[in-house]
Amino acid sequence: MKAGVCEIGAHLHPWVNPPEVEDVNAFNSYPGNLPADLEGEKLEVLSAAIENNIGLRPRVYKAGRYGLGFNTAAILEEAGYDVDLSVVPYTSFAADGGPDYRTFGASPYWFGAKRKLLEIPLTCGFAGVLATSGPRSFPALSSDLGMKSRLPGIAARLGLLERIRLTPEGIDHAAHRRLIDSMLADGHRVFTMTYHSPSLRPGNTPYVRDKADLKAFLGTLRRTLDYFLNEIGGQATTPGALFRRLRPGAEKDKT
Repeated sequence: MKAGVCEIGAHLHPWVNPPEVEDVNAFNSYPGNLPADLEGEKLEVLSAAIENNIGLRPRVYKAGRYGLGFNTAAILEEAGYDVDLSVVPYTSFAADGGPDYRTFGASPYWFGAKRKLLEIPLTCGFAGVLATSGPRSFPALSSDLGMKSRLPGIAARLGLLERIRLTPEGIDHAAHRRLIDSMLADGHRVFTMTYHSPSLRPGNTPYVRDKADLKAFLGTLRRTLDYFLNEIGGQATTPGALFRRLRPGAEKDKT
């Protein structure tokens, strides 16, 4: 926060965020599906609550359930946000009424009417012999027919193609290394480690049910961070710092 050792962002889950006027259902659980004025009002209430309680207004956003919508960019611009972290590459939530990110890659990009918002997608990519063709091949593997035939699991076990997220929730360190190495070889340079904070307490999520699960969870996190920071020379940063580094004119600002 003020000391510069961490950043506080906003994470909007509509069904627990005032004003609570919409029907509570799967479709409306994605904030981007709400009417623009309601989505904006909910975000303003959340932003003000964070500012009032912590003393800093958030400038980094992640939509609840990764639910960006057609109006979200304009709402974020109006509210003074710099960074969004909601996109999950090569993944669709459309079956539940959510966004379809199957054509989105994992590299950061600028968006919004003024192209001043930075999207830092969740790190999700492919490993295996066919990793470079993953964006084209995986949609067929994960189709209704492919899922019924268990094609994604078969392709992963054969070392052909697996889609992996960089998270300790259900993903082990070996898979993290496969993903990082594969993405590095493909030229990718920005990685985000993500998890739900309730997973740090046993019993809150399916990923950490007891103390043994928590120990394994934290062990995976430590091993992956050690690999990234100490073995391959990665650098730790924050979304805000990356925004300031990548924004147009950043090099000029340093001189």
